[in-house]
Amino acid sequence: MTAVRVERDGATATVRLHRPDAGNALDLAVKSALLDALREVAADDAVRAVLLTGSGPAFCVGQDLRELDAALRTDPAGAADTVEAHYNPITVLLATMPKPVVAAVNGTCVGAGLGFALACDLQVWSATATLSTAFTRVGLTCDSGLSATLVRAVGPARAAALVLLAEPFTVEQAVGWGFAGEVVAPADVEPTARALADRLAAGPTRAYAASKRLLAESAWRPLVDTLRAEATEQAALAVSRDHPAGVAAFLARETPTFTGH
Repeated sequence: MTAVRVERDGATATVRLHRPDAGNALDLAVKSALLDALREVAADDAVRAVLLTGSGPAFCVGQDLRELDAALRTDPAGAADTVEAHYNPITVLLATMPKPVVAAVNGTCVGAGLGFALACDLQVWSATATLSTAFTRVGLTCDSGLSATLVRAVGPARAAALVLLAEPFTVEQAVGWGFAGEVVAPADVEPTARALADRLAAGPTRAYAASKRLLAESAWRPLVDTLRAEATEQAALAVSRDHPAGVAAFLARETPTFTGH
């Protein structure tokens, strides 16, 4: 069985974790396949938006603890190597690939699964999904960027409580605390996310990529440097094909047709 499936339809690629009987738990096969799939769609210029989801009733329950238990028994010093080998590059790809990534969180979303969802640019959440950081329940701390993305989503005080106590929480609670994204019925998660990804796939891809870079760097960069970076990005987009096409369509009161160039 293929651990991760890549499905292309037009300019949208769906990357689907496919280990439904195990809640899409992240064993070596899933992690390796996910990393390869994300590298593939990130490098493919024909793909202009990416949808990340899971098969079955769960989005992702996080690390496969049976695999982790075996690693701790045989090589405890190397058990955490997967963070650098898999979780970090997966998170970087989701957050920084030069095209929008939408998470269709179709069910339970825990640990690294939650980190992956929050690393995506946009999220659509199942109203019945259960969420948790989970790490401290097994004597670990965050991975997959969760110590940063969770703070940005809910603030440092709430993030501390969610990480240290590791109690499950609902999507309704999460949105009340600051999570972004649309909350829909379970059956509507993937169609809603797909419609959003298709909309982005028809948009100005280079402008999206520039916006992702600016937003990612704004938290630590001084204002004067941000202004300089914005000017640089705008100057590059001024000579793109999509920018003048967008301006002309706006003035003509027409819907623009963007090519992603």
